[in-house]
Amino acid sequence: MPMRMQGPLSELDQWQRDRCSIAMALEIVGTKSAVLLLREAFYGTTRFDGFARRVGITESVAAKRLKELVDAGVFEKRPYQEPGDRTRHEYVLTEMGTALLPVIVALMQWGDAYLQEDGGPLRVVSTATGEPVAVRVGTREDASLTAEDLTVQVNR
Repeated sequence: MPMRMQGPLSELDQWQRDRCSIAMALEIVGTKSAVLLLREAFYGTTRFDGFARRVGITESVAAKRLKELVDAGVFEKRPYQEPGDRTRHEYVLTEMGTALLPVIVALMQWGDAYLQEDGGPLRVVSTATGEPVAVRVGTREDASLTAEDLTVQVNR
């Protein structure tokens, strides 16, 4: 069941697609390599060669995608220098980038549930309790809501 569209949104063809936040987000993180670079950043990768190697992309693709993510404000470039080496840059998630954590975890859990026969090779747990985490849609009072429990409104 879909979400309810309220007011002027109830006529779907009247909605301005050019202002869609989903489309705007996908302009930044809508490639496989961008999502996998984010995965690696959440796993702790910060250096260019680590990103390219762990994601399994060429250095030119890694350079292009990381530049796009830096330009968009998802990553920040920080200089570092190993003794005897030239200055290089590491890539660190910004506040904007770290806000994508629920998206990455949700994609992982969806893949575990629907694409892996054994539930997936990894799981994300709370460091404090060891309990598996769950990404959900809900208000502060509701444990979990489905699409049919939701209404989309024009933001005034």
